[in-house]
Amino acid sequence: MNTQTSPSPQFYLTAPAPCPYLPGEKERKVFTHLVGPRATEMNDLLTQGGFRRSQNIAYRPACESCRACISVRILANEFTPGRSFRRVLAVNRDIVATAFPAQPSSEQFSLFRRYLDHRHQSGGMSDMTALDYAIMVEDTHVQTRIIEYRVRAPGDGLKGKPKGELVAVALSDFMSDGLSMVYSFFNPAMEKRSLGTLMVLDHVNRAKALGLPHVYLGYWVKGSDKMGYKIRFQPQEHLLSQGWQRYTSSEASED
Repeated sequence: MNTQTSPSPQFYLTAPAPCPYLPGEKERKVFTHLVGPRATEMNDLLTQGGFRRSQNIAYRPACESCRACISVRILANEFTPGRSFRRVLAVNRDIVATAFPAQPSSEQFSLFRRYLDHRHQSGGMSDMTALDYAIMVEDTHVQTRIIEYRVRAPGDGLKGKPKGELVAVALSDFMSDGLSMVYSFFNPAMEKRSLGTLMVLDHVNRAKALGLPHVYLGYWVKGSDKMGYKIRFQPQEHLLSQGWQRYTSSEASED
């Protein structure tokens, strides 16, 4: 397959495969390569058009009979945490979040394996090795950062890299109009901390601080437990046939 850069991206279609979200459905994806000097520009445009990035590939669903996958982005500037989100922030006030260049570490991989073994034992990533993880992090031609979340240790915040226990990690693209959460994982034993929620809230705050309007969460599939959390972060927009549309739901967490 030709991966050389050209004036216009070349798109390809995958063969049908079992859907990981809806039983009995088949999924297909359209994809292109994100390489060369225009990779950052293309990643921005494609993400705004409903694509997701995995390594140097941008893809989106192209299923023949199903349109259940909906691209979701949070309206960061309008977001105000409700009481349940404020509780998550309070519980995690001892967490230090630091963004670094997209470089893997053995400490990250150890946490990644622990997360997969607990949450995704039968998923497509379940057999990933340290090399696979390194490729997932490093194989990017766009502005990607890895954000580490650590329990505050004595001296953290004074100088140098935080030294506390690593409890969560987010791999994120920094784009012209927002942050795109490519992949995140956390210590599954710390359920009471709601670390997945914390990372999304942190990305909203980072987007606000950078003057960026959006946080892209990828796809939401109604009826899929794996995707249910995304609908809680409102206000948000969904990408529909007529473009990005504001979405509201009683499932938003304002309790």
